[in-house]
Amino acid sequence: MCGICGFSGDRNQDVLRQMGDTIIHRGPDESGFYSDGMINLCSRRLSIVDLQTGSQPIHNEDKSLWIVWNGELYNHKELRANLIAKGHQFYTSHSDTEVILHMYEEYKTDFFKYLNGMFAIAIWNKSKQELLLARDRMGVKPLYYAIVDNEIIFASEIKAILKYPKYQARIDPEAIYHYFSFKNIVPPRTAFQGVSALLPGHYGIWNGTEFLKTQYWKIDFRSRSRDTILEAQEKIRELIVDATLARISADVDVGSFLSGGLDSSLVTAIMAKGKNIAIKTFSLCYESRAGSIYKKDLDEICAQKVSQLYGTQHYEYLLRPQEVLDCTEDIVRSFDQPFSGVTSTYFISKLIRKHLKVALSGDGADELFGSYLAHRLAIPFHNYARERIGGQIPILDKSGVYASISADYLERMYCKTNGDPALLSYQLLQIRDNRKKSLLTSCFQQQLPSACNTLDLIRKRYESKTASDPLNMALEYDWNGLLANQVLPFVDFLSMANSLEVRSPFLDYRLVEYVASLPGTYKIHSGITKHILKEVAREFLPDEVIDRPKEGFVLPVYDWLKSDFREYTYDILCDSALKRYGILEPTFVQGLLKFYYQDPDKNVGVSSLIWSLIMFQIWCNIYM
Repeated sequence: MCGICGFSGDRNQDVLRQMGDTIIHRGPDESGFYSDGMINLCSRRLSIVDLQTGSQPIHNEDKSLWIVWNGELYNHKELRANLIAKGHQFYTSHSDTEVILHMYEEYKTDFFKYLNGMFAIAIWNKSKQELLLARDRMGVKPLYYAIVDNEIIFASEIKAILKYPKYQARIDPEAIYHYFSFKNIVPPRTAFQGVSALLPGHYGIWNGTEFLKTQYWKIDFRSRSRDTILEAQEKIRELIVDATLARISADVDVGSFLSGGLDSSLVTAIMAKGKNIAIKTFSLCYESRAGSIYKKDLDEICAQKVSQLYGTQHYEYLLRPQEVLDCTEDIVRSFDQPFSGVTSTYFISKLIRKHLKVALSGDGADELFGSYLAHRLAIPFHNYARERIGGQIPILDKSGVYASISADYLERMYCKTNGDPALLSYQLLQIRDNRKKSLLTSCFQQQLPSACNTLDLIRKRYESKTASDPLNMALEYDWNGLLANQVLPFVDFLSMANSLEVRSPFLDYRLVEYVASLPGTYKIHSGITKHILKEVAREFLPDEVIDRPKEGFVLPVYDWLKSDFREYTYDILCDSALKRYGILEPTFVQGLLKFYYQDPDKNVGVSSLIWSLIMFQIWCNIYM
């Protein structure tokens, strides 16, 4: 696991070192450099595999190929054996880095289909004078690039690109506009003009004049599998066990997140059985509202039960509201961009890093098996709309097809969307285009393209869908949006800010491809979310953990906003602070705060937007 950066053109060790120093948290163990007058490569290494001989950059036999990369390859031992049989010679002991380089040498750009892992790769082909940049299928590892004066600059984090002297930082108004709806910047745009994110499942080749991008993988949510639910259940069991055991391979100890929810509990159980030794597990717990006594919630109770069942060494981190405020600037700096998604990983990673360099997590399961409101709505909304369009009056189905979703709510959503799933996703945003006209100053809006609106962005995502099954359609939308643009970034940036590597078995491409091919009714059945995964888990976990209500691994920020954060909120969103940047309209923001604080419990629906405004203002204070 590492952080990488570099640029084409003349040798410049000073700039290369400055860029590398900005991402030292990604690789505090050592640094490595390569420059030849045409390319400059830097690696910051977090040593996990091949501690003695795996230093980067790494080269091939004749030093015509050089690589720096960030990630882990879980099938590198098998690939190495195959490469040796084909005549490739290795100089490292068991480095997965050198395996990638020889895979490229053997298969050229077809080599991605053989890799099982997470990665952001930079390979310099000295003979062809070409730089290849690539990201893993899911987009677990980030990679950004900019082209300035006919040179390409790339890095694991934008902050390294900002150190390149020829790049002049300017904000991207269109990227900022969409942030307020999604709570994150939508790739390939970034908050900075001229800096782009390489998309998941893509690679690009810089040939000295242009950067040519190619998509090598795309998730396919068509219901192609003909397996019965019992057959599918057994295959999922085999895949999740294999994916988990593959991810505990390392030359350092590996632990596990354990929130007490289904996903991390299942990973922990499989891991504990596979290692057959006491593993370390970690939970985050919170102090309640201001002045109240801290009490354990269902998450912590279930986490302790799983820990006791499998004999783990369990650690808890008690987080208080003031610590969140104290660390908010550091969290925003971790992203380099406006971000108001979940930030729990930052705090639990601080605890884990005191004990370990690597931990497994349950990330990706929600988006794969169905858990969020949009997923629970998908089938009921589809059936309700179909009956309404057919002139029928929908009746609640006793079999549970409308379970947990009221007819009144479905009717309201149908009236707002006329049964269009893209409009349903649009309605679920925290703020839509019409209200953003009041939120943003007229001066800022004048900088936007005339056709800029968030609904079009959503429609384009639906136009590229593969699914026709209503639940799979909702899952595909979130897989290509929420997961790739928010969930995976918060896990990666916030864990790596604390020099911790996180691995998720649910992101194994073999499991992803198989589960995506299953019908939606296997995933949410009679209103039960993650139905098939829960059935798999019954071999490993007690029913009380599996069937408990979902709480989620999130900070109680919206609860703290009511009281603990009130003074801070008014301070950071005061008129003078907002006028400093000319983006947020002070009248709208002050009216929003007044409305919210009149009755925070009743008006909790706007708390998400308020937190997004706070995080945006902090970003402005740091970067503008």
